[in-house]
Amino acid sequence: MGIFAKIKEGLRKTRDAIVGRIDEMLRSFKKIDDELFEELEELLVMGDVGIHTAEKICDELKERVKKEGIEDPREIHRLLSDVVSEMLRGGQELDISTKPSIILVIGVNGVGKTTTIGKLAASFTKQGKKVILSAADTFRAAAIDQLEIWAQRSGADIIKQNEGSDPAAVVFDSISAAKARGSDIIIVDTAGRLHNKKNLMAELEKINRIIDRELPDSAKEVLLVLDATTGQNAVNQTKEFKTAAGITGIVLTKLDGTAKGGVVLAIKEELDVPVKYIGVGEQIDDLQPFDPEEFSKALFADDYDDNGNSLYESDTAPGDTEDQPVGEITGQNDNNDVDEEDEWLKSWRSGAAVSDDDTEDNTKETVQEEKKEIKRERKSARQFNWTTEADKEEDTDDEWLKSWRNGEN
Repeated sequence: MGIFAKIKEGLRKTRDAIVGRIDEMLRSFKKIDDELFEELEELLVMGDVGIHTAEKICDELKERVKKEGIEDPREIHRLLSDVVSEMLRGGQELDISTKPSIILVIGVNGVGKTTTIGKLAASFTKQGKKVILSAADTFRAAAIDQLEIWAQRSGADIIKQNEGSDPAAVVFDSISAAKARGSDIIIVDTAGRLHNKKNLMAELEKINRIIDRELPDSAKEVLLVLDATTGQNAVNQTKEFKTAAGITGIVLTKLDGTAKGGVVLAIKEELDVPVKYIGVGEQIDDLQPFDPEEFSKALFADDYDDNGNSLYESDTAPGDTEDQPVGEITGQNDNNDVDEEDEWLKSWRSGAAVSDDDTEDNTKETVQEEKKEIKRERKSARQFNWTTEADKEEDTDDEWLKSWRNGEN
């Protein structure tokens, strides 16, 4: 399965919850008016896009509808895809430009922080980079053991101390090891914490001071891992951690298990914090760098194949009779002689006729109707013959009946 296909499948629940309902709503409207945008805004909010972001999207759509002179409600689908892609663009690249670079990973317990670190390490080692995992979560009993397992799986080195050790000391040892071994990236696993836990936030500040002192010119990322299934609560967490820890990006996990993927838009637009990675599955390679265009395509997947290529040659709305899937008849034969098309093909292009595939579902129903019509005709014929012709058995009628039939009586 390709990368786009994975993202497309991972966003299936979100797509059904947001885009599916929006498309259904658009088909119910004959014109674009204020009522349409009110319903659209409501559906976006229900998809955890957020009130502020939903309002901004609708305002942008209104401007584009007016500017382009659009009247068909189905065109909103295309415009919405463009707007979503543009809103998410910017800042999603991970800065690992120095050697070593350091990535500090934070978040509350249970969001998949250690697993995310392991998958990041696997991704970097696959690119040929030397990675050190720093086991600075010394409070949780199983954290060091879990990280060690991920180090073995990914082929990364690990620096650790005993449970209960000073996390800042572990980070210091990790930086020293990275310098000595010529490592490319240090990924620091920190204890799960809430923004309002003063002792843990003070510990995080100490770790940052060690990094700034030992690697003053190195690229540093502070990634907050969020569980996508929490919806708007993820926005609240981002807001608090942004103030307390100076986060530079988001890793949004468990997108494949929720219909609340619209929270990506809310985080980027309302808090100006870019999403840098998304988790769309449980496999080691299911943590993908966030690409706004790919995300938008996957969200509006009915318009694209599994490779991310558009299924439509024109810019008209999906489902319009003018749309033509790529790979279907394009109006040219092998000799480029369009004028030689037969009458049926011309009528099919104009919508007057349909293809065999289009009528396949209606074949049984049509046959049944024809059979019923034949039965009605046969029944009428039998009734007509019965009233005008004598059966052979009537040759045995008595003489009086024969004369009556001849009008003599």
